[in-house]
Amino acid sequence: MIHADDRRSALERWLRQALRTEPGGERFSLTPASEDASFRRYFRATLGDGRSFIAMDAPPEKEDSRPFVHVAKLLAQAGVHAPQVHAADLGAGFLLLSDLGTRLYLDALPQGNADGLMREATDALIRWQLATRPNELPPYDEALLRRELNLFPDWYLARHRKVSLTRAQGEALEGIFATLVRTALAQPTVYVHRDYMPRNLMVSDPNPGVLDFQDAVIGPITYDMVSLTRDAFISWEEERVLDWTVRYWEHARRAGLPVQGDFAEFWRAFEWMGLQRHLKVLGIFARINYRDGKPKYLEDTPRFLGYARAVARRYAELAPLARLLDEVAP
Repeated sequence: MIHADDRRSALERWLRQALRTEPGGERFSLTPASEDASFRRYFRATLGDGRSFIAMDAPPEKEDSRPFVHVAKLLAQAGVHAPQVHAADLGAGFLLLSDLGTRLYLDALPQGNADGLMREATDALIRWQLATRPNELPPYDEALLRRELNLFPDWYLARHRKVSLTRAQGEALEGIFATLVRTALAQPTVYVHRDYMPRNLMVSDPNPGVLDFQDAVIGPITYDMVSLTRDAFISWEEERVLDWTVRYWEHARRAGLPVQGDFAEFWRAFEWMGLQRHLKVLGIFARINYRDGKPKYLEDTPRFLGYARAVARRYAELAPLARLLDEVAP
C-alpha cells in the first residue's frame, strides 16, 4: 500500500517530467491547494517565474480520473471555464491542470456582489445545459437516485442519530423516496454537474471557473440550480433564492431549454429535487465523518435539516417526512 507521503514524492517526480517543457519547469514549489471530501488531493505547483498549475493526486484504487478528463473537455466545448488538462497519468492518478486562482465563490458572495456573481454562474449553467448531447454522460437513473437517498437512513439516521425506524416510519420514508424518484425522473434532462455550488466555483476570468465536475450525469434540469442556491455552506433568504431561480427560468426559456412553461411547476420540481439532494447530503456528511474520519462536514447538517423541513412542511404530499424529521431529529 502506498502511503500519502509516498504518493506526494511520486507526484513530485512525475511533475518534474510533466513540467519539463515549461521554461524553468524543473524547479517548482508544491503547496496544498484545497481540501476535498473525496480521496483526491490538490496541490499548487508554482514555477520560478510565478506561474502556477494545479496538480491532482487521485489514488487510482479510490478514484477514477477518466471522468474528470472527459467532463473537462465537455465543459470547454460548452464554453464554460474549467481547468485545462495539460498532462495526465491515469494509471498513477496524477493530473496537471490549469490554475483557476484562489478566490472561491463561497468567500466572495458575502462581500456585496452576490447578484452579479450568481448571474454569471447561472449564465454558465445555461451554456452547460445547452451543450447536452446523448451518450456522453451516464444517466441520473432510478438506481442512482435510490442509492443516494438510502444514504440518509443508513448513515445519518442509523449511524449518526442511532435511530432504528419503526415499521410505520420506514414505510413513510419509502413512500417519500418513491415520490421524489418519480418526480425527478419526470423532469426534462440535461447535463448535470451534480455539485454546482459556491465551493466549487472560482472567481476568475472568464467567470466563473468550475471545479469538481467528475461526477457529472444527464439528469433533471432543476438539479444544478437548486445546488447553487440551497448550498451546503451558505444560506440565503427565501426571497433571494426565488428571485435568482425566476431569473434562471426566464433566461433558460429564452435560450430554448426544456424548462416547464409555468414557473410554479418549475418551482415545485426545483424544491422536490432539492429535497432529494438535502437527504442525500445528510447521509454523505455522516458517512464522511464515520467512514473517512473528516468530522467538519457534520457541522453543516443543521442547515440541510432546515432545508428539508421547510420543503416537507410546504407540500401535503411530503407531510409524512416532516413528521418523521420531527420524530428522529427534533
